[in-house]
Amino acid sequence: MSHKRLQWQKLKKINLRVFRDIPAHELRMTIPTMLTLLRIVLVPCIVAAMVMHSWGLAFLLFLTASVTDFLDGNLARMWGQKTFLGACLDPIADKLLLISFFFTLFFIETPLFSIPWWFVSLVVLKESIVIFGAFFILISGRQLDVRPTWLGKSTTVVQMAFIIWLFACYYFQWVPVKTYYTMLAGMLLMISLSFVQYICMGLKQVVQTS
Repeated sequence: MSHKRLQWQKLKKINLRVFRDIPAHELRMTIPTMLTLLRIVLVPCIVAAMVMHSWGLAFLLFLTASVTDFLDGNLARMWGQKTFLGACLDPIADKLLLISFFFTLFFIETPLFSIPWWFVSLVVLKESIVIFGAFFILISGRQLDVRPTWLGKSTTVVQMAFIIWLFACYYFQWVPVKTYYTMLAGMLLMISLSFVQYICMGLKQVVQTS
């Protein structure tokens, strides 16, 4: 396979032809990939802890998941263990973690704060459009730019920081209402901006490869 066909190894552009020719070493189970899988496994555990109102346990589990998110990408770069499998699983793990939290918090009775329905709807809508948009680009035979953007990464970090802070509020019985709504507004702004950015990137890719 030529270097051009292996561009996805550096998280550049992929298309459906790439999936038919993935070499075995790009699907190997590395330590960074195992950390990503751990994050996925922790998702139902976090949801269960939230449903049982075990906020301390939920806080520790989510903190562990957040640490794996920081470690997997950095270790993959440091140890030269970037793989196609890891690159695909990492954003999936992040989306599962964040959507599961917001969705669960919306449906359960909480002692302090609740997530507004419109916020959950925005998060689910944004991720759904991004996923289906990427799928459409692939099945239409076009190349998909899968490189994460700085804004997208920052939005994920902000959401995780907000969730960790919220768990701490539940556990320690803090009720900083003004801080809560300020952080919610800031998070809403970043999610909206990253949403618009991904939409523009997707439309640009469709136009360039049509």
